[in-house]
Formats: sequence, C-alpha cells, structure tokens
Amino acid sequence: MKKKLLITALTLALFITGCGNTQTKPKSSDIPENTQISEDTTAEIPLNIIDDKYRTFYEIFLYSFYDSDGDGIGDLKGATEKLDYIQDLGCNGIWLMPIMPSTTYHKYDVTDYLSIDKEYGTLEDFDTFVEECHNRGINVIIDFVMNHTSSKHPWFIQACDYLKNLPEGAEPDANDCPYFAYYNFSKDNLGAYNQVEGTDWYYECKFWSEMPDLNLENEAVRTEFEKIVDFWLDHGVDGFRLDAVKEFVSDNSEKNIGILTWFADYVHAKNPDNYIVCECWTDQDTYAKYYASGVDSMFDFAFADKGGIISKVAGGQLPASAYAKNLVLEEQKYSQINSSYINAPFYTNHDMGRSAGYYSGEFAIPRIKFAQALNLIMPGNAFIYYGEEIGMKGAIKDENKRAPMQWSADPNATGMCKGPKDMDEVKMLYGNLEDQENAPDSIFNFVKAVIKVRNQNPEIARGTDKNLEAITNDQVFALERAYGDNTIIIIGNASEETVTIQTDIVANKEIRATLECVPDTNALTITPDAVTLPPFSILFLR
Repeated sequence: MKKKLLITALTLALFITGCGNTQTKPKSSDIPENTQISEDTTAEIPLNIIDDKYRTFYEIFLYSFYDSDGDGIGDLKGATEKLDYIQDLGCNGIWLMPIMPSTTYHKYDVTDYLSIDKEYGTLEDFDTFVEECHNRGINVIIDFVMNHTSSKHPWFIQACDYLKNLPEGAEPDANDCPYFAYYNFSKDNLGAYNQVEGTDWYYECKFWSEMPDLNLENEAVRTEFEKIVDFWLDHGVDGFRLDAVKEFVSDNSEKNIGILTWFADYVHAKNPDNYIVCECWTDQDTYAKYYASGVDSMFDFAFADKGGIISKVAGGQLPASAYAKNLVLEEQKYSQINSSYINAPFYTNHDMGRSAGYYSGEFAIPRIKFAQALNLIMPGNAFIYYGEEIGMKGAIKDENKRAPMQWSADPNATGMCKGPKDMDEVKMLYGNLEDQENAPDSIFNFVKAVIKVRNQNPEIARGTDKNLEAITNDQVFALERAYGDNTIIIIGNASEETVTIQTDIVANKEIRATLECVPDTNALTITPDAVTLPPFSILFLR
C-alpha cells in the first residue's frame, strides 16, 4: 500500500533531481529515530488524467514538425508517426496550425475550407491522424480562420470579377452576386483597404492585401461556416482554435462577442464537449469580456510572451507575488463573466520569439525551465508550442519562430524538415532531442516532469486559487488551489537565492512533487514550521 509522507515533528532533507523527479534522501542526523519515512517518489503516484475539456495541448506547425516522405516539409503522416512522442511527453491535446489549402507556407490564407493542403497530405491522412490521436486519448483541435480568406479563394475571385464587370454607374447587388456581400467592399480607401484591380472599389484586408476580410455579420457567410464546422466535426475534430477574433469587426468588441456567441452556440449545440479557444491579442480586460460569448477559452496573453507575467517573474523583473496575485485576480474576473470558463494559459506561440531567447547568463537554463513550469502549473488548458520543450531558439521573423523541430543535429536525418524558405539560420543553444532525452537535467526532461505532475494532480488544471499572502513575497509565491475535495498547495522560489519561509502550513501534508531547476543543490528542507527552497524550485503539497 502506498504510504503518505507526513511532515510531523521532523526535519526532512529532500534531494530533487534536475528533471523534476522527487526522491526522499534524508540526512540521518536530521531525522528523529521514531520518524517513519516513505521512500515514495513521483513515479509511485499514479497518473489521474480525466477525460474532459481540461487538457495539456501541444501546438504543431506541421510544415516544420516531422517529414514522412523526404520532401523536407512536415506532413500529417509525419505527425502521426510522432504521436507516441507527444503522448510520452504527457500532452493529451493537439492544436494543429492551419491545414487547409493555401498559397503560403503558414497557410493562414485559406483557398478551400473543405480540404487538406496537398503539402500536408490528404483527408484520408487527416482521418488516420485523428483516429490515432483518439486511440491515445489525445483530442485534436484545428486552426479555424474566419476573419479572412485568401485572395485566391473562389468567393473573392467571383466577387472581384463581378465588380470588374459592373456597368458604369451601376451599384452592386448581392442578389446578382452573393459573394460581393461576403467581404467588406467600399468606394473609399478606409485605411486597411486595398484596391480591386481595374475598378474604383476597395476591400478590407487588415493583415495583408492577399487576405481579404470576411463580413461575418452576413448570414450567408455564417451559413457557409456552419457547413464547414459540420464537415470538420464529421472528420473527428474535437474543437477549434479561432484566429484573430478581435478583428472580426475591428475595434468593436460588442460585435465580435455577438459573432462568437453565434459560433459557440452552433458548435456546442452539436456537442457540448466540442472545445473552442480564441486568439484575442489585446489587454486582459478586453479579452476577458469575450467570455460572455460562451466560448470555452481565451488565450491568456497577460501571462505570455517576453513582456508577460511569466517571463518577468522568471526573469526577476516582477516579484514572485505578481504571479500569485494575478492568478487570483484573473480567476475572479473571468468567472464573473462566465462561470464555465476554462483559462488557456500559454507562454509562447508561433507569433512570438521563442522563450529560450529571453534569458542569458548563469541562470539562463534555470529561468527557462522555471518559466515553462509557471505556464504548465496554471489552471485551465495549458498550451506548449512545439520545440519549447527542448529550448529551441527563433525570433524576429515569423519564419524563424517556426523553425524545424530539432529532432537531431543532422539536418538530413529521417523526419527532419527544411523549414520556411525565408528562415534565417537559427543557432540552437541547448541541443536537440537526441541530446536531451537521456540527460536527466535537460530542459526536455524537466518539462516532461512538470507535465507529469500536472497529470497526477487534477486540481492543478481545474482548481480555484487562493493566494497565501502570509508566505507570498518578492521571492516566493504560495497558492492554495482547491478542486472538489482536494486542495493542493504550490510554493515556488522565483529567485537566484535559497529562501527559507517560516510557516506551519506544511504540517501533516503529503509531498506530491518537487521541481528543481538548478540541479544538485540538495537544499530543499522541511521542518514543522519552515520550508527552505533552493533557487528556482517548486514544492507541491496535499
């Protein structure tokens, strides 16, 4: 029978391996003779992965992930080959960046919403991918680009042809060409507009001239997307990541929330378990309002990127208390708008410089690890971008941020991708997967260990936080996270120094896990009224 390690009147020294596994290694001189000590490690705590909407998602850019046919471009068959890797990492959700036919490498300009880009394979390949994911308990969501199409989409081509052939002086009529009303055309150049060649008409294109914006207030456009939703749900997807929702109607949150309400109602009516997560890259107070639409999740930009809370706490620009305080505040903010919300924390994505480039100096690797942990222990559905688990580099240009997954140091190794053609040469400072997977102190094994802790303790994803203000300070954050009958306490040292906290909160608690970002410090100790945490370490108690 598994024994709990109870902290009573004792002093216990713990050794935590660099990859995050916990082993009890007491100093004999510190332990009273009558103290019973369990030899449990995290390996002895079973996984407790609940089959619900709470997941740990892995974001994949197929183009740069794994190539199955030797053309240098990643594809669906290649991703299918790597599902065991993703499952072993501990992720039980996958977000596929755009997979539909497109004119670009990034594929955010869709030419056909009901097919697979030929560079990635076929619909049959997609069906196999989804089936194999489901066989492993992995849900699949796909990038869904509703804000705009490609300028090469048949809808836009027909609309432009109609305008070019209008008799002089005639006004366009959607009854003659319904596709004219699918887009936002104007006789005036309103700023983010481009001229239709050969006419005096302009069309809205917020992101790029080759990405004309759709009119999502048009019922016919909505009917088209309802058919598209049905198509992909019939092909087994478990939900959608909605791109650029704040630009549906630029600078008009009220209308955008209305559009999302229509979409969420439709998707959830098909199956309440269908999951919707939205990109609304703006301030937290604004994207919080979008929860009123009934979508499940909004990406939590306040914590993400180089200027976000995670990076600044791990880098020392913000006190550790900022992490705990902001978690509590945002939970209150979101729940007041939609009590069924699921937060979507992430640290980086395909539009941001990779996090391994945020830090330098003696504590660069510990900070990289610690920041990944801060993301993965947040409540909600944590998202991790491919390659972050091995500390890949890539910044400035979008192509650099979407560099090939570093499976091997050999660019010609099986499965290696060539990456976007305009990508700069990116030097990877921390090695590839082959270098890291058998190195106990590697970034990879640390990230894997954090996800394991997340999968062992359902309250990490699903719980509600209380900031333990008596413990939380500039160097240390302390949270009590409650879910159902369980409460987990998370205490983290976000500083370069060993810190001792005077507290009796550890008394009679089970140690669920410890994570150490600086290997071999052997400094974490617990007494009935104090905890000593080495630099960049986290303690989990129940």
